[in-house]
Amino acid sequence: MQSVKVLVIDADSGSAELMRLCLEKEGYAVITSSDGDDGLSRFMTVKPDIVLLDAVLPKIDGWQVCREIRKSSSVPLIFVTSKSEVFDRVLGLELGADDYIVKPFDGKEVIARIKAVCRRIGTKKQDEEVKEVHFDGLDIDMSRYELRVKGKALDTPPKELELLFHLASHPNTVFDRNQLLDAVWGYDYYGGTRTIDVHIKRLRDKLDGVSRQWSLETVWSKGYKFALSDEALQESRSAAE
Repeated sequence: MQSVKVLVIDADSGSAELMRLCLEKEGYAVITSSDGDDGLSRFMTVKPDIVLLDAVLPKIDGWQVCREIRKSSSVPLIFVTSKSEVFDRVLGLELGADDYIVKPFDGKEVIARIKAVCRRIGTKKQDEEVKEVHFDGLDIDMSRYELRVKGKALDTPPKELELLFHLASHPNTVFDRNQLLDAVWGYDYYGGTRTIDVHIKRLRDKLDGVSRQWSLETVWSKGYKFALSDEALQESRSAAE
């Protein structure tokens, strides 16, 4: 059985070596990089199964590395960094990280977090057998992480796209904010529920006026839903059959 490849991007040689030793002991194949520029190059050539990323890096910082990775990949990514403020944690998760560990860390915790993220993502992949949804003027392809509006591809951050896909793949179902946080950000998300409101607003700005057959609606005191007209819902069911 081929080893799971882990790319560790960390300028702190001591921290990187500790992670390498812990990971290799568990049977992972480890590739290390000490700066953001080299880390991105290795990501493209090695195609790792998991990325452990420090926020503080020379040349290109970890925040930008995460942004670049998320433009083309949904690979599990965990920040392991000394940046410990709530703002930093929220930023990392908003950029698309699957988890956030603050240094100094325990090797056993890193292994446990990796396994938890992989379990969660594996379950999500099983649940999301349907990778595409199509409605009037709206096409979402999660295999490519692509959003098209009236045929035009729109640059959309991963969490915005995942949120829209989750709502659109369950038309007319009301989700409260905590349900959406669990489904899209994971149960251990550090931020508050307001991040849902922010992402919904950004999506509405992108999708305003696209179609009269569907809309992102606020259900007062409950949450949000992807509202679909009866006619469009029937068409969607017929297409699925």
